[in-house]
Amino acid sequence: MMQRPTPQAPQGHPFRRTLSRKPVATAQASADDSDMKLFVLSFTAFFICFYTFLL
Repeated sequence: MMQRPTPQAPQGHPFRRTLSRKPVATAQASADDSDMKLFVLSFTAFFICFYTFLL
């Protein structure tokens, strides 16, 4: 005799199952914005390294 497949229980923690699944909107940064942030971060790191070297 063949057995019926039992339905699988939902995966995950019960609290996570109660949360709604709304898509999260992400801000799209332009390429120029990320280049500027990289430049500022690199310049700051360069300045800090040389400043601590001179102390």
